[in-house]
Amino acid sequence: SRAPAISVSAESCIPAGLRLGPVPGTFKLGKYLSDRKEPGPKKKVFSYAVPPVFFQVRMVRGELVDEAGSSALEWIGLIRAARNSQEQTLEAVADLPGGQIFYRALRDVQPGEELTVWYSNPLAQWFDIPVTATPTHDEKGEERYICWYCWRTFKYPNSLKAHVHFHCALSHGRPFLHHDH
Repeated sequence: SRAPAISVSAESCIPAGLRLGPVPGTFKLGKYLSDRKEPGPKKKVFSYAVPPVFFQVRMVRGELVDEAGSSALEWIGLIRAARNSQEQTLEAVADLPGGQIFYRALRDVQPGEELTVWYSNPLAQWFDIPVTATPTHDEKGEERYICWYCWRTFKYPNSLKAHVHFHCALSHGRPFLHHDH
């Protein structure tokens, strides 16, 4: 069954380059990604460079904690997959192929911004996730991404990539076809 969608957002600035993790459990980033941004419960996380004014939130030894003081290991798996690079704030990285996976802030994440994550290119290649997706345009001129195996269309590139890797029965065992094939 599908886990409920959770919106994890920054309560304070999260600096570019900050690493979160390691990500616990089986890594299946994007398995439940859809074109829709589904409403769900919200969780705020905090990052402070100095001791905070409020007792319950602080950065401990460079680690982000949530509003209850829980470490990232307890909520990192709740961060949504980014549908495209414009909404992406974190990237999934690994020190070595097959090693532990961490999330790294791509830029300074501002207070109130939702944390969303997608694979770094090396990690995507390691997991055989398509790295690129070329858009086409529908009759209204809107960008769409088409699965070249089953012809299903998607509004966002990462939705297509997740579909090809996790769900398209026609793509299994074959490399991702690019638009120019």
